[in-house]
Amino acid sequence: MPTGQETLTRPPTGRRKPAGPRPAATIARNRTHPIWFLAPAFAILFVFFFLPTVFNFVYAFTDWSSFKSDIRPVGFENFSYLLSDGTLFSALRITVSYAVLVALFQNLFGFGLAVLLEKDTWLNRTARLVFLIPVLMSALAVGYLFQALLKPDGSLNDLLSAVTGQPVDVAWLGSTTWTLVLAAVIHAWKWMGLSMLIYLAGLKTIPQDVTEAARIDGASSGQAFWSVRFPLLAPAITFNVATALLGSMNGFDIVQALTGGGPARSTEILNIFIYRTFGQGLFAQATTMSLVLFLMVALLAFPVIRVLRKREEIL
Repeated sequence: MPTGQETLTRPPTGRRKPAGPRPAATIARNRTHPIWFLAPAFAILFVFFFLPTVFNFVYAFTDWSSFKSDIRPVGFENFSYLLSDGTLFSALRITVSYAVLVALFQNLFGFGLAVLLEKDTWLNRTARLVFLIPVLMSALAVGYLFQALLKPDGSLNDLLSAVTGQPVDVAWLGSTTWTLVLAAVIHAWKWMGLSMLIYLAGLKTIPQDVTEAARIDGASSGQAFWSVRFPLLAPAITFNVATALLGSMNGFDIVQALTGGGPARSTEILNIFIYRTFGQGLFAQATTMSLVLFLMVALLAFPVIRVLRKREEIL
């Protein structure tokens, strides 16, 4: 029969073992979703994204075209040819101008709609749904729709003729100066509903206590909005500006359906230039242009995003 000392020092039979790091096999067995479930997604991503990206870098340094059966490396010959041709720089300038205009108009339209429709009334909720319809529409359909409305014998001129009583045959898409601005407005019109949603979400997350404290301190409604609420929308502004810039720099369908790059190549953004070059059988040069577009996006868009992110940290 054990003594009292032995009884005190003997560990009870039902005591658990001290908790320690579990073995990897136990963690894998207890995991609800095994890691190999991601294999199909990674396979699709590799085949349709990473592999074409690698070949994009490779073929840019070759003479790949529809006029030759063999593909041989040519070094930086494609880049030197494109740099010596002023058409590429013109397309780059038009693309940057188009992206800046789209980002400006899209954020102005979206922000204005968000402020106007902020209150949760049935009329505002209905209006939000209406302004989301263009987001769900095909970009090509939007381009062809406005192309039909704005041509000289289109519906817009017919409406203006009926209102004024005089025949109107304005070529809305015939100006080499204003057609790009009009295309940017149409692009912004299509996506302003998405910007409106982001700004609405930002406005809804701002605590009411902040606004009430500003009013107690003597600020008017306008001062409370622009000095207190608007700075707190910095994350929403960053997201909307970034998506507008990246989306418009990679734009193609709306401008292609609306003007096809005309008149006189005044709306020929880089993707339309790439499309035409590839259609001519100059595959290597088109690939080089797409690489230039990738570098332009990286050099222009991401620094803007970085500046906006720093602004968020300051605010």
